Amino acid sequence: MGCSGRMSEQNKTPVIFLMGPTAAGKTDIALKLVEALPCEIISVDSALVYRGMDIGTAKPDAEMLARAPHRLIDICEPTESYSAARFRNDALVAIDEIMAQGKIPLLVGGTMLYYKALSEGLSPLPSADAVVRARLEVDAERIGWDEMHERLARIDPISAARIHKNDPQRIQRALEVYEITGRSMTELTQNDEREPFPYPIKKLIVAPPERAVLHRRIEQRFAQMMAQGFLDEVKGLFARDDLHAGLPALRSVGYRQLWMHLAGELTREEAVERGIIASRQLAKRQLTWLRAEKDEKWVDGSDKNVMNVVLKLLSIGTI
Repeated sequence: MGCSGRMSEQNKTPVIFLMGPTAAGKTDIALKLVEALPCEIISVDSALVYRGMDIGTAKPDAEMLARAPHRLIDICEPTESYSAARFRNDALVAIDEIMAQGKIPLLVGGTMLYYKALSEGLSPLPSADAVVRARLEVDAERIGWDEMHERLARIDPISAARIHKNDPQRIQRALEVYEITGRSMTELTQNDEREPFPYPIKKLIVAPPERAVLHRRIEQRFAQMMAQGFLDEVKGLFARDDLHAGLPALRSVGYRQLWMHLAGELTREEAVERGIIASRQLAKRQLTWLRAEKDEKWVDGSDKNVMNVVLKLLSIGTI
């Protein structure tokens, strides 16, 4: 079925993007939206896709999933690499199925690259090459990701300016594209024709008005995850023969730092402190991305009247 056909048939039903930085309160609002509207949740989170990574990803528990089923969680093993392209394909299938049931797709999460891939389409970039990736991993172990970022800046300054030096996965991908094609990611993505998103979108961004509030929530949530057994969860992953620190899944915030503790590189206290700092850095990058969004509405998740605000912004009568 072509995009134009889907658009003409479904143009009165938008897809809701419920976006926001980590620990901003997106999940609470999503659950209340499911109770108020005929919504079904699609997770937009690069860590929730992995089985066995539950506490450190704040994955919905069985009770929450019974109240509000989530799509695109627990769909692959930590040994796998889950890409933005795969997410886009999976999300489009889920959206079509939800629309066919007469429901509203509610996309919830903080992986901004996935939202971008879904709403704007993907450039025709080469598939991953395991040999090239392994070679780049060796280089990174030898010289560090800061120097790898400098390498990227020399061959593709535009991508380097866009990709944070603390984002090894995207640095590696940009360098991989260059090694495979001999052309920079910027060059390959210029003037490309992308498949448009076939539905209208309503964007809500959940974030506290003051960064200090978000920082406090991040620290509280990390402490809560540790109390729930986060370290034991990572110990279980660490004990597996098929997992290593270079996998995308184990670069996730919190997991990376606790893995370093179990490897003897950090004390428990240092790992927790670095995990909190990394979470704050992630939130900062997410907010930078979100401020560049267009046609969005911002809400404070801690506002006691937040659901009245959310429902009003979504213009329920027009959905």
